[in-house]
Amino acid sequence: MDDKKNIILAVLLTAAILFGWPYIADHFFPAANPPATKIEGGNAQPLPKPGADPTADSPSAIRDRNLVLQESPRVPIRTPKLTGSINLKGARIDDIVLPTYGETIAKNAPAVRLYSPSGTKDAAFAGFGWQGEGLKLPDANSVWTAEGSELTPTSPVTLRWNNGAGQSFEIRFTVDQNYMITAQQKVSNSGAGVVSVKPYGYVSRMGIPHDPDTWTIHIGPMGVFNGAANYDVNYQDLDEGPSTQSFQSTGGWLGFTDKYWLSALVPDQNAAFSGQFRKGGGTQYQADYSLQPTVLASGKAITQTARLFVGAKEVKTLEAYQDAGVPLFDRAIDWGWFYWFEKPIFALLHWLFEHIGNFGVAIICLTFVVRALMFPVAQRQFASMAAMRAVQPKMKALQEQYKDDKPKLQQEMMALYKREKVNPLAGCLPIFIQIPIFFALYKVLQLTIEMRHQPFVLWIQDLSAPDPLHILNLFGLLPFTPPSFLAIGVLALLLGISMWLQFKLNPAQMDPMQQQIFSIMPWMMMFIMAPFAAGLLVYWITNNCLSMLQQWWLYKRHPVLSAAAVK
Repeated sequence: MDDKKNIILAVLLTAAILFGWPYIADHFFPAANPPATKIEGGNAQPLPKPGADPTADSPSAIRDRNLVLQESPRVPIRTPKLTGSINLKGARIDDIVLPTYGETIAKNAPAVRLYSPSGTKDAAFAGFGWQGEGLKLPDANSVWTAEGSELTPTSPVTLRWNNGAGQSFEIRFTVDQNYMITAQQKVSNSGAGVVSVKPYGYVSRMGIPHDPDTWTIHIGPMGVFNGAANYDVNYQDLDEGPSTQSFQSTGGWLGFTDKYWLSALVPDQNAAFSGQFRKGGGTQYQADYSLQPTVLASGKAITQTARLFVGAKEVKTLEAYQDAGVPLFDRAIDWGWFYWFEKPIFALLHWLFEHIGNFGVAIICLTFVVRALMFPVAQRQFASMAAMRAVQPKMKALQEQYKDDKPKLQQEMMALYKREKVNPLAGCLPIFIQIPIFFALYKVLQLTIEMRHQPFVLWIQDLSAPDPLHILNLFGLLPFTPPSFLAIGVLALLLGISMWLQFKLNPAQMDPMQQQIFSIMPWMMMFIMAPFAAGLLVYWITNNCLSMLQQWWLYKRHPVLSAAAVK
């Protein structure tokens, strides 16, 4: 009767995990997304600047991007990693493409676009300007003149605008070999009176990324204020709560982070600034900052320098900017609580990849390294399992003797463990060690762009995405896509088989309930892991195979355990 209850309980538990897991995973452990990151588009316009009147564009329907780009004078941007243009109307940076990254793994896939002009699909842009009193300021309709024909790492561009009343404005743009644009803002007062000005910068975007903002991956507004990274604000907060979230800081940065891309403003690190995340009409969002006002007497000028990062969140690139003075810039990647552990995992994996050339093989080599480091722990685990198996007859006798006295049974069991120098929890230690390693690899595969679109062998052309071949539709021969919890791929099946073989090598559990759970667990994990990144499954399959080899070797050193396993 007890065995039947145990079997029923095991089946119910398995069903609860299988059907409840998709809801849990969506919140805590989102499965790998398709490689492209898109934004739901619309018409975007700058929101009102801090303390200033709105400089909104005229509303218009979504129009063809190429036509909009041709309607205003522009200065091209061309670097090894950025292409696009600066719009001389409004002095906006509203045309940015990343030529080294494709939207998908297809050879002819279009390059990833991060900025697009107002009035076009996926509108997003950035700009710099001034607020002030007692003077006419440039706005979104002001047409600037350009000194310089193209913005490149070796050729800066200077934009100029004069209000005709004694004040002239200047923005000198420079760009490096990566993704950082520097804007040197200058105001000169040649008028008779005194004026007050303060510079600002903004990043505006329309729509919310398809990549979800989850417990493990922050997508949305973020910044570093007063020496700490801030992930507290998301799009939903701006939609449902106060539409403006404000911060004060000296040094730091702010902007919008996607899964792989970042658009961030970096004000003068020695100046105090007021930063804001704001929501406009529809699904329009803006991050902006403003510095303290400066009073300019006649004949005086003021210059302030700020920077704009718009590009891919490459770990080494972010770290280089951080070393150059942008505080905590590598926190643009949401490493989470295990930052100290995930960064070394990433560094080792990326080093292996650079030397091997195949990311899947690098994951396999990483697994070998992890297993080698854990080998002493595994030895202790097997020794503990052997000792536990040796005292099983004595444990069985105690269970029979004190079957009606549970407290006394527990007391005698603890005394037996102490007498025989057995630790019943020692066998769980490798599992607890493996969990943070697996989670760190999960975060690395999910977050770092270095792993995006990396191929392995045969049909696995993107290790950061799920296995594309599904057994239930005969590997694509049948015209339907199975739901995520039934999308069992080849890698998921290999995972289940390898785990089943691994459990078969273990000594049989004494408790029937445990036997049922261990017999079902491999196939349950097959369903759970199927939607995850293929790279994670490659790691787990390799780990299972190495575990079986290690078990075979250690059985030779522990004949008692080997005999128990055979029995």
